[in-house]
Amino acid sequence: MADEKLVKSRRRVADHGEVFTPRWLVDDMLDLVKSETERIDSRFLEPACGSGNFLVPVLERKLAAVQARYGGSDFEKRHYALFALMCIYGIELLPDNAAECRENLAGTFARYLKTDAVAAEAARTVLAANIVQGDALAMTDAAGDPIVFPEWGYLGRGRYQRRDFRFDALTQRSAASGTLFDAFEEHEIFTPVRTYPAITIDELAKESSR
Repeated sequence: MADEKLVKSRRRVADHGEVFTPRWLVDDMLDLVKSETERIDSRFLEPACGSGNFLVPVLERKLAAVQARYGGSDFEKRHYALFALMCIYGIELLPDNAAECRENLAGTFARYLKTDAVAAEAARTVLAANIVQGDALAMTDAAGDPIVFPEWGYLGRGRYQRRDFRFDALTQRSAASGTLFDAFEEHEIFTPVRTYPAITIDELAKESSR
């Protein structure tokens, strides 16, 4: 798009090399892995996610898949839409970009489900965990602690399971297998740092206000 803003300031370009990828190029790149972008449960990690230039289009494609498969059931549509969001991850060095990324993803999700305020709040809980402000190279968050990502699973009947894994452990497993988040059921390869009780959308929504 002609009016698409790819640079916030010259200073940010000089200090951080910050230049955003145009939408047309994002779409071309995602088309190279089209089948994965249209899988609701495929997991995407953008290690320099900016304000969501890649992640928002990925979510849009996933939500289109949700609509095609579950659009006839409000219950399934709602829960699989949130699961699609749960499978998107990002790391961003700059705090304003990380906040914008969360807002852009939350806005895309909310527009899809329209008047579902509870699901929108649950989405904010998910994004607070999935979009991390930190340094992808050092694998540390803004506080200098190891980055931890949640693995979300949809159990059916409106319930989700969360397990947290250290990013550095995931990349070690990736080096062995070739894919960052594949075959999570092979739990013997690495151990979660925390496992949570199953949770519902309503319970996730309540956590966003804490």
